[in-house]
Amino acid sequence: MEKDEKTPARDASHGDAGGENKIVKTYADDMAKVIENDTGGLVKKIIHGEEEHEAEKRNLSPESKKNRLFMLFSLVLTILALATLSFFFFKKNINTVPIEKQFVPIIFNDQSAFLEVSSLNKDEISQTVLNQIDVAELKNGGVEGIYLTENKQIIGLRRFIVLMKSSFVPGDNTLFVNDNFSMGAVNNEADSNLPGNKDFFILLKVRSTADIFDSMRAWEKKMFADLHKFLRIDISSDTNYLLTKNFEDGIVENKNARMLYDKMGKLVVMYVFADDNSVVIAGTQNAAREIMLRLASGGKKQ
Repeated sequence: MEKDEKTPARDASHGDAGGENKIVKTYADDMAKVIENDTGGLVKKIIHGEEEHEAEKRNLSPESKKNRLFMLFSLVLTILALATLSFFFFKKNINTVPIEKQFVPIIFNDQSAFLEVSSLNKDEISQTVLNQIDVAELKNGGVEGIYLTENKQIIGLRRFIVLMKSSFVPGDNTLFVNDNFSMGAVNNEADSNLPGNKDFFILLKVRSTADIFDSMRAWEKKMFADLHKFLRIDISSDTNYLLTKNFEDGIVENKNARMLYDKMGKLVVMYVFADDNSVVIAGTQNAAREIMLRLASGGKKQ
């Protein structure tokens, strides 16, 4: 009995051991299969990743057609940029348009006229100026500024002196006697339609009175001869004495002046030291006063 009882137990024990081995074996096999299957998927993923990486390398590679085009285009742009910079850097004679100086009148003008005098002689120039004065429509006390031009460029005092063959010598230094000057006419009568009512003037700008005093005194001997056309006085047997007549001291608006009178005591021409920096040349005191008034007002219309 005891033997019979033990035998099943042993058999059972052997049976249990075989079951455990069977279970372990089955689990190991399953795990191997899972790993084998997963490894295959992982290998596929790795291969797929490598393929994508190779494709990306080919796209980014300078050997690709697209990148070669980009590189060629960039190279062309770089060469063009360098060529442009070199052109402006090394080219010395570049044609540029000069900036014209802005025209600023010395005094306020009610109107201005610009007369081209290229190829004109001194008599033609003076007549051109008188013609402009005659047609100017000015109110009583109005001022017209007249500016002579050559090739559309306003001429300065020294060029004007050359064209008029004047004996006036202001010197070459424009710091002492400015090359910018004004001339024109002042209307001092109520009826502005009559040419005789408009008096010619010239306005000079200087650094100081001392810089032009000697030049003006020296010019007195020839001033009438140089300006008589503008003053509407012809040289004749009746007027030729004015060529040698002396100027006299005078006062205009409490300013020192030098005046030339005819035999009848009528003023022919004068110049006034209007202020420390201005000299007014005119045929009448009314014209000189109007220019001095505008100088005192800073060139602005009152």
